[in-house]
Amino acid sequence: MAQKKKKYPKLPAGFGSIRKLPGNRRNPYCVQATSQGLDINGCPIRPKPLCYVDSWYKGFAILTAYNAGTYTPGMENHIDIGSEPKEAAENMSELIRGMLNNYALITQRITGEEAEIKKTFAEVYHEYFIDKFEKSKKQYSVSTINSTKAAFKNVSPLHDRLIADLRYADLQKVIDDCPLKHSSLELMVTLIKQVFNYAELMEYIDKDYSKRVSIRKPDDDEHGVPFSIDEIKQLWKDKDDPTAEMLLIMIFSGHRVSEYGVAKINVKEAYFEGGVKTKTSKVRIVPMHSAIIPLVKKRLRRDKKLIGTPQILRKDIKKYCAAHGMTYHTPHDTRHTFAMLCDKYNVKENDKKRMLGHVFEDVTNAVYGHRELEDLRLEIEKIKVSDFL
Repeated sequence: MAQKKKKYPKLPAGFGSIRKLPGNRRNPYCVQATSQGLDINGCPIRPKPLCYVDSWYKGFAILTAYNAGTYTPGMENHIDIGSEPKEAAENMSELIRGMLNNYALITQRITGEEAEIKKTFAEVYHEYFIDKFEKSKKQYSVSTINSTKAAFKNVSPLHDRLIADLRYADLQKVIDDCPLKHSSLELMVTLIKQVFNYAELMEYIDKDYSKRVSIRKPDDDEHGVPFSIDEIKQLWKDKDDPTAEMLLIMIFSGHRVSEYGVAKINVKEAYFEGGVKTKTSKVRIVPMHSAIIPLVKKRLRRDKKLIGTPQILRKDIKKYCAAHGMTYHTPHDTRHTFAMLCDKYNVKENDKKRMLGHVFEDVTNAVYGHRELEDLRLEIEKIKVSDFL
């Protein structure tokens, strides 16, 4: 018995069309805007299709967005109804909510009355994602895009919540309750703030409650093996080797490898300023140890910069360690070496934290613990390089 053809609602005049194409196609529904008048033979002039989709309901959602002025090319790629009943029901609810918002915009255009747009966090995220990664002329790496997608999955408790209803406590709870590592939490906090910033820009929210959201757990990602005393001595013997030269600069300043490309390098007054990752890191000042000032000057004269790419440096370190029979070290091991040297030479704990860019847990040091550059210089100079020569 032939299967009965499924009937769909008739679309309003001037709304556009959704045509099912013949054959076995992955996306058989052709979505088009309304015809653009008649040709000389009196036939409708069909515009170029907006897209092809696998569901009539997706096509209706696209047409609704198009008529509301919110459609962006590729939007259909972010509509996933799913096959599992519960998932399909949830996704259809989100789809319908989006269509109602777009219908409100269409009504507003006709009546002139202001429409109240209610969007979920997920809906705003998808708009933000398209705006940042698909519309922008800036090229983003695959890892950046994948990290953004991963962060979105990790904030799943926010997905179906109306973004206008979310408050600081809701956002902070997602971060506090998440069992993932510090690096994943950092991506989640960044995503929440960027989505809320976009929502405020688009006037979906009256106030940005994400500004105070933070990670209230210690950083658990900083693990590694410090360079041994003998290995540091070997580096000083090879200080004319570019790899050993950079390792010494890193060991006696304690920055993350990614920070040397963004930090301000003041050779005249001998300090590094700025960093990455945390607010504390981004505003910190670290004096150059007197022993590495000639190395920094030499490297800047020769290469015009301290570092090329972390990937190349990592390979160079691997080759250097293998050639000298050393334990294989990563660039991050230099931070652990700096911390070890600070402990060995009795650098004040709080000043060590300041120079490493660690977050203070206590209010006294976080707010009132200001230290002048020269105070820190006295501390870092406690490390006696003469012990390694």
